[in-house]
Amino acid sequence: MEFIEPYKITVLVMGLAGLIFFIQLVILDVIGLKTKHTPGHPISADHNDFLFRVSRALSNTNESVAIFILFVAFSILSSANPVWLNISAIVYLAGRIAHMLFYYSNLKLLRSISFLVSLIGLMAMFVVGILAWF
Repeated sequence: MEFIEPYKITVLVMGLAGLIFFIQLVILDVIGLKTKHTPGHPISADHNDFLFRVSRALSNTNESVAIFILFVAFSILSSANPVWLNISAIVYLAGRIAHMLFYYSNLKLLRSISFLVSLIGLMAMFVVGILAWF
């Protein structure tokens, strides 16, 4: 597995992204229990409701993770520049963590900015991967 050595930071980011998912799931479950929300029932769309915000934060993370995984696989299998891929993966993770925290805190502008940061990280990962083909 020597080929993965230059991409160790990206692999670490993948693990940390999994940890973020786990943390978000636990928080959602705990808040659901504390608010006595019936599992399987819809959560009312109200940004003033913390349960809604933690649910949406997890859903938003889930919406981008498949793209993240595909871009990581594409870039590594394309022998992309590891320094730039590692940096791009860190940018994605930082954006996702900030997005989660700002969503929890109901800081809408900062949440939107952090979402943009994660999108920049994703796009940078793709660009790094595609540049390896030229």
